[in-house]
Amino acid sequence: QVQLVESGGGLVQPGGSLRLSCAASGSTFSTYTMGWFRQAPGKEREFVAAISWNGPSTNYADSVKGRFTISRDNAKNTVYLQMNTLKPEDTAVYYCAARPGMNVPSTPGAYGSWGQGIQVTVSS
Repeated sequence: QVQLVESGGGLVQPGGSLRLSCAASGSTFSTYTMGWFRQAPGKEREFVAAISWNGPSTNYADSVKGRFTISRDNAKNTVYLQMNTLKPEDTAVYYCAARPGMNVPSTPGAYGSWGQGIQVTVSS
């Protein structure tokens, strides 16, 4: 397993942008698929985006397609989530997750390693 630490969250106005980062420890980061999930108060954890270990395969939730971009830098053991045109409904705690292999699943149960989460609030 890998240890994951998210950063970059905060308060942003509607229409604004944020970039989340997730730093991973462990030498096998480059062999892991990485994902982002989010959970709003009173709601289940939901999939946001995922990227395969070598980058060419990505998967996005319909609600964020065209607004969010997931990327990774294996040399820095870091995965990013660039969030543009943010909406109030994007407000949630965002979690980074990891799983070994090449697939990019959207179910939380497919991921074995999780970060502690970071708050993103979109409000005027």
